[in-house]
Amino acid sequence: MNRYVEHVSPPGRESGPSDAAIRSSRRATISLSGIYEISKVLAEPARLEITLANVVNILSSFLQMRHGALIVLDDGGLPEIIATAGYFHKPDESHFMPIPQAVIDQIVATATPLVIADTSKSELFAEEGEPGVCLIGVPVKANHTVLGTLSIDRSGKDGTDFTLDDDMRFLTMVANLAGQTIRLHRILSEDRQRLIDEQRRIEKAFGDGAETWPRRSNARNSHIVGESPSVKNVLDTINIVARTNSTVLLRGESGTGKELFAQTIHDLSPRHDKPFVKLNCAALPETVLESELFGHEKGAFTGATNQRVGRFELAHGGTLLLDEIGEISAAFQAKLLRVLQEGEFERVGGNKTLKVDVRLICATNRDLEDAVRKGEFRADLYYRISVVPVTLPPLRERPGDIPRLAEEFLRRFNRQNSRRLSFSKMSLDLISRCYFPGNVRELENCVQRTATLTRAEVIGPNDFACSSGQCLSALLWKGNGKVPHNAIDMLASGHILPAGTPIPTVPPVRPAAAYDGGDSDPDIVNHAANGGRLTERERLIEAMDRSGWVQAKAARILGLTPRQVGYALRRHDIPVKKF
Repeated sequence: MNRYVEHVSPPGRESGPSDAAIRSSRRATISLSGIYEISKVLAEPARLEITLANVVNILSSFLQMRHGALIVLDDGGLPEIIATAGYFHKPDESHFMPIPQAVIDQIVATATPLVIADTSKSELFAEEGEPGVCLIGVPVKANHTVLGTLSIDRSGKDGTDFTLDDDMRFLTMVANLAGQTIRLHRILSEDRQRLIDEQRRIEKAFGDGAETWPRRSNARNSHIVGESPSVKNVLDTINIVARTNSTVLLRGESGTGKELFAQTIHDLSPRHDKPFVKLNCAALPETVLESELFGHEKGAFTGATNQRVGRFELAHGGTLLLDEIGEISAAFQAKLLRVLQEGEFERVGGNKTLKVDVRLICATNRDLEDAVRKGEFRADLYYRISVVPVTLPPLRERPGDIPRLAEEFLRRFNRQNSRRLSFSKMSLDLISRCYFPGNVRELENCVQRTATLTRAEVIGPNDFACSSGQCLSALLWKGNGKVPHNAIDMLASGHILPAGTPIPTVPPVRPAAAYDGGDSDPDIVNHAANGGRLTERERLIEAMDRSGWVQAKAARILGLTPRQVGYALRRHDIPVKKF
């Protein structure tokens, strides 16, 4: 028989958590936060050396420590990567070791944590120990294999709420996470090397002189979707350019598919069976960018424990795409110019000159001519990379391709998610009138979002966010181009934002002679300015922005004369920007 016993506290005594329980709860909270932050660092896509260095640096936020070190060993037991925090050593010191080799050997041999309360009294430190300094070291393991060590030290004078056991348990959890990340990086590196070796074996089997290039008839057999005249012109140019080794500069707004066009040039070139290497120049700081492009020698800087091959060497014989070329610094522009002129370079920290054979493709959405005028981009580098400029049309200039692209994106979505969705004719008509300032990338996002949220097998006009005023993208280009600071709050509270404006319809260009000899006709100006739902003033400002505030160019866009554009600017009190 079950009995229920109720415990009642004596009168006058309030039950509550003890001091020990409060400290234990605080330690658990800090440890949990530390594991969460370190997990985020390990999950970021970066080089292993950078990832491990970030892990060691973040330890100081959750542990009382003076120094920290994470040492990864190779198959021979020698240090492969050394990531440290708090240590200072000379840049030319190539064999820096943060902790004695005897300590590393014992942790690896026993595969268990090591705690030394006073390093000055330990035989493992010999004469290197400091009085009152405590060391905690744990093995970095993956699948019961020791890959390295993780250690910290701290002074006994530093006050801390954490015991040695608490720190040891926390470091063990961090080491296990780091071990899995190291193992994953090594597996990927082995797979990549195996593919390279297999490619070399196949090339050797066919022979260097064999013609193995399956030539394609034209670029329209590629994965580029589009039948508009502007896209066909670009593809025709690519067909001609791909046969040569000339440097190509792909220009266009963000989201127009510059990387896909670069891949097409490579696939259609005689270098198609060689590597196609890509690098986003805006994603890396200058120091890291130099190492990524040119490689580095062992000991070139802290953490450079091995020689690293750069992107130029990886692309030898093939094609190298430098995306966002307009964002590199002036100092790096000079270094890049030498490689483009001479085809040779040195690795960071090295003195051996290397020669490469690389076909270069650059891409940018920046106005390089304006950057050259302002002194932000070297003129000699501009002339070097702009051998064959190819301008990619924005999506608003090829509205006939929007339904084809949308259908292709929906097919991909169906294939990836095992769905059978389709567009209705009215829904395709709706998105064909949208502006899409983010171009093809934004269209793909729009299709994926709509396909994900739709509840029917056929996507109708009401399924799109713009039909219900939920499209924040429209606010980027509607009116003055600024998103209201409370736009997200409005959507969250159930309000409906103004619906997106369809593509402004540019009226046909009328001969300039039709307007000569008389004052501007307000009706004509209104007709040209009120394309779509934009007001006359908005339409006029848009045309001036597109033309760089050159009235003659804006007049051609609007189908007016420069005199009429000047009259409209004065009538709407629009100040002309001077550049």
